[in-house]
Amino acid sequence: MRILAVTAALAASVAIGAVAARAQTGTLNKAVGGYSFEDAAKESPNTKNFHGHKQLTFAIITHTAGNGFFDPTYVGAQVAASAFGIKLVMLGSEAPVDDIPREIQILNQVVNDPTIDGVIMTTPQSGAYNDLVKKLEEKGIPVATTNSYDPNLLDRSKISHTGQDASAAAIGGEALVKCLLDKGVKNGTIILPNTTTLGNVEVNNRITAAFGAVVKGLNAAGRIKDFKVDAGPQNIGIDVDKDNIVGSMVTLIESRKDVVGAFTANGFTTPALGDAITQLKKQGQICAFGFDLGPKQQEQIKTGALTGSLGQQPFLQGFYPVVQLYLQIDRGISAANLDTRAQLVTKDNLGSIGKRFEN
Repeated sequence: MRILAVTAALAASVAIGAVAARAQTGTLNKAVGGYSFEDAAKESPNTKNFHGHKQLTFAIITHTAGNGFFDPTYVGAQVAASAFGIKLVMLGSEAPVDDIPREIQILNQVVNDPTIDGVIMTTPQSGAYNDLVKKLEEKGIPVATTNSYDPNLLDRSKISHTGQDASAAAIGGEALVKCLLDKGVKNGTIILPNTTTLGNVEVNNRITAAFGAVVKGLNAAGRIKDFKVDAGPQNIGIDVDKDNIVGSMVTLIESRKDVVGAFTANGFTTPALGDAITQLKKQGQICAFGFDLGPKQQEQIKTGALTGSLGQQPFLQGFYPVVQLYLQIDRGISAANLDTRAQLVTKDNLGSIGKRFEN
């Protein structure tokens, strides 16, 4: 009886499998237009010969390659380049702080390089890149921008952009208010430091967005009267000294005497804020939030020098522009934008970040 039962069970299993196999109807072998999907997925035979180079070569240039923020961006770009058989030239200002003149100097070299088929660039200073874009377009070289967004860029609507909209900084402002309320802080000053003289419009806009979120959050909680929120005279940040960034942060905090919250907006000022708080031995005492997730920021979150920081997924800011340029060349696909959004990282989720160089 047991043998019969097992045999019956096996027969039923086979029958179910056969029914499942027959149930897979609707399989598509050809497009409605008559061509096969396999053939349509193949690269154009002209793509590798774009400009007669036998292999596509893309250049990626950033405005600060010296502080580690863009490391995942270069990794993402290399992953995409490897996937599509593209040679990638990785360039960038060597400085740990925004160095736009150096980036433009490098871009001028790239424009005159006859081996380049596509260019990915950051555009932190509005209006500074138009001549470069014009020269590249005249040579038939497609352009993609990443990270920082210049709304006034020449032919903006024809150029793809990958990056985080500055409004995402509001997530940090909201988190700062929640931190203050959860701690039961009664009153004090909230500061938003920034290197405003560097002219990074994107970073300035982040400060404005965070400032607005802090004010909105305190208003909603009925607590705005208890706090002074200072983002400078134009709400783009209290200017601190780029040449003495930590020292000027320490001086700023000490001068206000009652700082209970702080927000900074990029990978240069955020570690400086954490260092200043550490020097003043105020870890865990100030609701301190920032931008970007370099190794320094992650360590400061562990120690409590920073309460949290916003990751803008820089891996995607390298990966997606390479794909966009490739698709423009191989498929003639019009430029499309990708918003990489923001991820709030605190002690609670820090352990899951950066496992594959992605953030």
